[in-house]
Amino acid sequence: MFHPVDHPMERGWVGRIDGDNVIHLAAQTLQSFFTGGGSAREHAIYLRVETRLLAPVLHPPAVRIFADQGSFEFANPSAIVGPDAEIPSHQDPLVLLPRIAAVIGREGRVEGFTAFAEWRSVGLRAPKDRDFAFGLGPVVVTADELDPDGLEAAVAIDGSERLRGAFRDFDWELARHLAADRTVLKPGDLLVGPALGTVDGLGPGSSMTLELAGIGALTQIVAGD
Repeated sequence: MFHPVDHPMERGWVGRIDGDNVIHLAAQTLQSFFTGGGSAREHAIYLRVETRLLAPVLHPPAVRIFADQGSFEFANPSAIVGPDAEIPSHQDPLVLLPRIAAVIGREGRVEGFTAFAEWRSVGLRAPKDRDFAFGLGPVVVTADELDPDGLEAAVAIDGSERLRGAFRDFDWELARHLAADRTVLKPGDLLVGPALGTVDGLGPGSSMTLELAGIGALTQIVAGD
């Protein structure tokens, strides 16, 4: 999802990134784009530098965060925020858990993957400690173009690398089957894999960049005083 810099919108438009351009697609949401078979009529073309990327799925029907492919916890869909968002700290130190999120599309299938930044507040008790902000973005890469197993990632705080590694040994299909057992997965549902690690001690003014190979960089800032 995106909007032109000179035409701000809360929800934005569905777009496809093609090199230095963003192509506006005729779909109301990413969910409807996937439901329509992953194709849509093309509208205007914008330079990437003239656009702002938003959370790819602004209001997912459900968010499931997995500890492993055999267990998960539900999280707050209303806490989703996109690239360049300010993360509230309320003066409490924050902890970041970098993850990958799978986006569900038509017929309960995994249609693509994106970066997921789980923020936790050390000043709050579970489950409220992670009820306020989940970073999502910057883009969704379709499942036929990206293999999440072995995907390399790095986290930088204020420009200095704090964590690097690769996401491995998570069975996304088993996780999808568990999530779908005795219920229905809806387009836009998020299945979030295990964290790569933790980055702690983040306070007001800290700038975080989570970069995933093949997906891009998700940057967010802890709100100042």
